[in-house]
Amino acid sequence: MLLEIAHLTVRYEKAWLINDLSMSVDTGELVSLVGPNGAGKSTTLRAITGLVAWEREIKRRSTAGNIHLEGTVSFNGERIDHIPAHEIVKRGLVLCPERRRPFRELTVLENLMAGAYLERDKKKSRETLEKVYELFPVLQERSKQISGTLSGGEQQMLAIGRAFMSEPKLLCIDEPSTGLSPLMRRDVFDKIIQLKSMGITILLVEQEVRTVFKMATRNYVLSSGKIIAQGSGEELLENEVIRKTYLGL
Repeated sequence: MLLEIAHLTVRYEKAWLINDLSMSVDTGELVSLVGPNGAGKSTTLRAITGLVAWEREIKRRSTAGNIHLEGTVSFNGERIDHIPAHEIVKRGLVLCPERRRPFRELTVLENLMAGAYLERDKKKSRETLEKVYELFPVLQERSKQISGTLSGGEQQMLAIGRAFMSEPKLLCIDEPSTGLSPLMRRDVFDKIIQLKSMGITILLVEQEVRTVFKMATRNYVLSSGKIIAQGSGEELLENEVIRKTYLGL
């Protein structure tokens, strides 16, 4: 397995955000993590990409409380749960965060190149940039435009493009369709499918369950920080309890 998570637990003070979560993603898969709001999906992505550990350190230095993290995360055969987030990115595990979060005062090109900050080979960075422009022609058209002036859909494409600049082996994408029109959602999902066809392994958190179930190799359903079901889209949609109680379908 490319990614293996075993007994992951994240607790803030006395609140359990993730409770004994185990899951895996194999090379070439598109795996989804779905569930109701507040289930812990985004926390899971932040934990496996090293951001919860970073947040825990910030909390430790303040009076804001304490984040408790347990369990193991292995990537490409190496445990990564105790290494810094930037080292995790170097290994090819990259997060495209929720709400897009571009550097709003920078241009599109400057945002994209920020995604390549760990790559010292300028020729390689240019080659990767060309791949991004092939996937998202609108970003090349708007390369000199200030990112904060882009539409929501364009900002989402920029966020994915910036993550792609880090040359991910596994790309974690958090809620890419949030706030987008139906047409733009379809475009973004099409781009995610193209990424998979390019050999990028993907772990996708998303609320558009029916669409995701058609795209994904496998799916995990998360509720109150626990995995309560897993399987293909067809299998999960046949489970009436899962469909009505946890997926709202």
